[in-house]
Amino acid sequence: MPEAVFKDMLVLELASVLAGPSVGQFFAELGARVIKIENAATQGDVTRSWKLKTEDPETNVPAYFSAVNWGKTSLPLDLTKAGDLQQLYTLAAQADVVIASYKPGDAEKLKVDFASLQKINPRIIYGHITGYGPADARAGYDAVVQAESGFMYLNGQADGPPTKMPVALVDVLTAHQLKEGLLVALLQRARTGQGQLVQVSLLESAVSALSNQGTAYLVAGQNPQRMGSEHPTIVPYGSVYTSKDQKQLVLAVGDDRQFRRLCQVLGAPDFAEDPKYSTNYYRVQHRQEVNAQLCRLIAQQERETLLQALHRQHVPAGAVNAVAEVFALPQAQHMLLHAAGAKPGIRQVAFKLAEQNLSSLSPPPVYTAPE
Repeated sequence: MPEAVFKDMLVLELASVLAGPSVGQFFAELGARVIKIENAATQGDVTRSWKLKTEDPETNVPAYFSAVNWGKTSLPLDLTKAGDLQQLYTLAAQADVVIASYKPGDAEKLKVDFASLQKINPRIIYGHITGYGPADARAGYDAVVQAESGFMYLNGQADGPPTKMPVALVDVLTAHQLKEGLLVALLQRARTGQGQLVQVSLLESAVSALSNQGTAYLVAGQNPQRMGSEHPTIVPYGSVYTSKDQKQLVLAVGDDRQFRRLCQVLGAPDFAEDPKYSTNYYRVQHRQEVNAQLCRLIAQQERETLLQALHRQHVPAGAVNAVAEVFALPQAQHMLLHAAGAKPGIRQVAFKLAEQNLSSLSPPPVYTAPE
């Protein structure tokens, strides 16, 4: 059995909420020892208090906190106290990576910024998440950045209001950016022996992820608008249809061959031969007509029977699943973390290497106030 990738690595997590802690769990899954430094003055990570109405009001390990805190040990410290700060410095002298999510200037006030820790350990790699970059002191909040970066404006029905994504999308994107930056810094340190500062902001991560919607404006001069689940340049792609048994499915027909196969499965091959619909370019021009016809045809089919027929013909299509249904999928089952006496968690590592040993992880740590 191969050893875990980061078996001998020590990671200090000076971060809270979602983005930074998910990076900490990522390293824990790959074998690193991760110590979550929690603010003793505020009873730890703020998400320990974010509870669903169905959860025990006394728990300090609720579902939200459990999303990204597997495999860590919790160390409550009040960094405004000299003794606690020295305890952190002792750990920093041995650490490989620090993950921080302070507002610009706050880490310097606490003397736990990169410059301070680099004096203790020149090899340390310091990943710092901010909302808007080091020159803007505003705190970063996912919902606000979703709004400012265009995601809320683009999300929702055409005749409805801007809508926040139901997951903290910008936090998730920022976490991936920080993982990439830290891995590059680790590679460079292996060559040079020197640590460095890795900076990432929520806003820049969100802008990076605007992808084709961003270039629709930059390249084509079109300011994208809300379209529900529709795709601006492909039809039918992302549209939701209802089957005969009142179940929903989505199509993602990326080329004209797939569209012809779709129409064959639906018993309407002539529809794909009509010049108004035979190519994606013309289907985009006649989006409403295409969708109306597909709605009618799909409403005559049982969902599971139709999906199986489409899969056999390699037509991209899938059921619209509730979260409870997602975790019945075998691929989702492979992504679960298990520990005795704990509810399942979700892995942050979704890739597989030829030789990879993912560590068995302890469940999210309970917060124990220091004496």
